[in-house]
Amino acid sequence: MSDTAVADTRRLNSKPQDLTDAYGPPSNFLEIDIFNPQTVGVGRARFTTYEVRMRTNLPIFKLKESCVRRRYSDFEWLKNELERDSKIVVPPLPGKALKRQLPFRGDEGIFEESFIEERRQGLEQFINKIAGHPLAQNERCLHMFLQEEAIDRNYVPGKSFSHCCPGWSAVA
Repeated sequence: MSDTAVADTRRLNSKPQDLTDAYGPPSNFLEIDIFNPQTVGVGRARFTTYEVRMRTNLPIFKLKESCVRRRYSDFEWLKNELERDSKIVVPPLPGKALKRQLPFRGDEGIFEESFIEERRQGLEQFINKIAGHPLAQNERCLHMFLQEEAIDRNYVPGKSFSHCCPGWSAVA
């Protein structure tokens, strides 16, 4: 084997890590948790909402911490907006569970605790995959979803929102 082949497979020399590096804040982080599901309403107007908590130090986000309440249909809206207006491959949402919505079931259907927890985990995986994508981080719909109490479903996609988020610019 030649010396150049060996040199190409060697590890890069890195400086030793000190305690400040090991235990200091990470250089860039984005944490999103879905928690505290609450079922509200009665009959056909009954639905479950989830708290979406975000913490970050990424400069593209206006708020460094936010917590909003979202329901499954809000996640569907975000997925549809990203599929329509962005260049990223959007992962699937956890299923709609149509069979669980049939009347005369012997259980709580979509309001059963185990189903709500399974859906919560799926929604958390979905939003973390989306928000971790650099191109998705430029999308206004993601910022609205994560940081604004109410989602403006009449917003203009791709419109610059640098007036509310310093450092943000639209990607053409």
